Amino acid sequence: MAHRPSAYQAYLLRLWRVEHQSRCEWRASLQSAHSSERRAFASLEQLVAFLRETCQSEGPEPPPSSGNAVNDE
Repeated sequence: MAHRPSAYQAYLLRLWRVEHQSRCEWRASLQSAHSSERRAFASLEQLVAFLRETCQSEGPEPPPSSGNAVNDE
């Protein structure tokens, strides 16, 4: 049976800037709240690509059944 990620993911996101070839660049890491696995990213683009891939591999998410909505405000 193939492993399918959970429909809910939680991460601790760390961002910092480093100087590289006289330019400031962002670095990032994500640490899974579930497994404590940590992934490092050399650029924000790599971070976003990982998140997109993770979300796309999960397939469509069912609508919430509890009636508890998340407010983004």
